[in-house]
Amino acid sequence: MTTTAITPIANGGVLVASPNTSVREQLRRTLDDRGCAVQEVSGGADALAKLETGQWQLLFLDRRLPDLDAEEVIAIIKARFPGIEVILVESDGATVATQPDLGDRRSWLKPSVQTLERELERLTVPRPRSGNSNSTPLPGMLGNCEAMQRVYQLTRLVAPRQTTVLILGATGTGKELVARAIHKLSPRSSGAFAVVNCAAIPETLLESELFGYSRGAFTGAVQSYVGRIHSAQGGTLFLDEIGEMPLSLQAKLLRFLEQKEVQRLGSTDALRVDVRVVAATNANLAEQVATGHFRQDLYYRLSCFPIELPLLTERRRDVLPLAQHFLRATSVAMNSGVPKLSEEAVRKLESYAWPGNVRELHQVIERALILADGAELILPDHLWMGAAFRQPLKPEKSAEWRSA
Repeated sequence: MTTTAITPIANGGVLVASPNTSVREQLRRTLDDRGCAVQEVSGGADALAKLETGQWQLLFLDRRLPDLDAEEVIAIIKARFPGIEVILVESDGATVATQPDLGDRRSWLKPSVQTLERELERLTVPRPRSGNSNSTPLPGMLGNCEAMQRVYQLTRLVAPRQTTVLILGATGTGKELVARAIHKLSPRSSGAFAVVNCAAIPETLLESELFGYSRGAFTGAVQSYVGRIHSAQGGTLFLDEIGEMPLSLQAKLLRFLEQKEVQRLGSTDALRVDVRVVAATNANLAEQVATGHFRQDLYYRLSCFPIELPLLTERRRDVLPLAQHFLRATSVAMNSGVPKLSEEAVRKLESYAWPGNVRELHQVIERALILADGAELILPDHLWMGAAFRQPLKPEKSAEWRSA
């Protein structure tokens, strides 16, 4: 019987994760016969890291992982990579089971090798192309609301090109994650990703930090420095908080964007560079142009392809999946069990305004894990946010706390 091959997609398409070499070899031979592009890893952590590097269609996951629990790996995959189908494999190489629902233990079956053939037959049927194929979450990001799907689509459209991108959004919405995704999904992914926070570097140092300087250019310049732009040669330069760049430097940045040349302080030589620029800001640059705080020509040059990130309060249905993801990830980092959110805690999370956006949610969850101190359930009292952030550890000391 002839089967249709799975169409290979970015970074391999099919991933096999097992510590057992014979299992990996058996699956590779079976998949190779069907024209699948396969990559292998030996553990759960390596599998999750590999899934971050591109789009995948299918994961064969060994139930006996050497580092992580298979249930936890699948839960993370369901939250972060919902488009990936997972097939559980026993380490004896003869048992395969599809795991559609972690809550249904009966689905952990032990069929014969013929089941593997039937699963592959089902999975190798060509899937129709969807007009929203670019709307799956970006590497390192989570959320499926309409506004975020638009962000994913725009990012994947512009990533393979050389176009300058301007990422707009409030603090904590994930602007740097989008910038890193653009770099990772671009032909420049093997090059450097250089980050410059224009608000964090003093004005007197920003020019030399960006463009570099020659030896003796100023007092203390005992040796030459190439600068962040030149260090990103062949890669991507991420200019965060571009709205904070001083006017005196904006003209030189504009010339670099137009000419692709860098002139270091104290030097008359212009060096050609091949660098893609992605900028981000939480400011309204159009208003800054109107008030004379930002150059209009630079604004138009940067905003060739804008991507605007929504506030967390505008993506309410993503709050719970994000909170659960942060619970799992932070619990692993703390080497502790993963507690559940009580119904009251869920309601508190979903009703809060989140002025600090996703970053604030992450911090609230991390603080809740510490306050829960190993408990199996996160309660509303563990969720300190807004005015509740200053609540006392002990109720009887509340008066002292408020007067502090």
